[in-house]
Amino acid sequence: MPSTHSTTTTIARRSRARQPDDALAVLRADHANVQALFEQYEQLGERAHASKQKLATRICLALTQHATAEEELFYPAVRDAIAECADQVDEALVEHGSAKELIAQILAMEEGEQLYDATVKVLSELIAHHVDEEEGEIFPRVQDSELDLVALGAAIVQRKAQVTLPG
Repeated sequence: MPSTHSTTTTIARRSRARQPDDALAVLRADHANVQALFEQYEQLGERAHASKQKLATRICLALTQHATAEEELFYPAVRDAIAECADQVDEALVEHGSAKELIAQILAMEEGEQLYDATVKVLSELIAHHVDEEEGEIFPRVQDSELDLVALGAAIVQRKAQVTLPG
């Protein structure tokens, strides 16, 4: 028979493993995932058109899922709970609009088209700026707020799973 300490430790590990991520952890993981995808894109050779297009489509899907969940769930909750974040939320929404335009351009382009790499690069730079502001200005205030971040995180995960690319 296992010792009480061992059993308690095992139960604690299991409950931690089942605990859903809070909203900030989900969004940070999305940010890290997209950054890694952009880095993979940069590593592909100049003539790897098909691989680049496939990876760019993955980036566009991840960003579309993330942006939809933020716009429908995260930003409204932040705006309602933290009045001081209204300007940052507005800026984030404008950045999302710009990202959506670039995503639409990328999805409409053919592999190897002249401005394809440049468009992906500009999207990457826009997203890096957006992430820096969001994680540096909004997330700390959200962390200190009364928002139920676990419930919000679960809703974000569920909503992201429902989103697909247009077309």
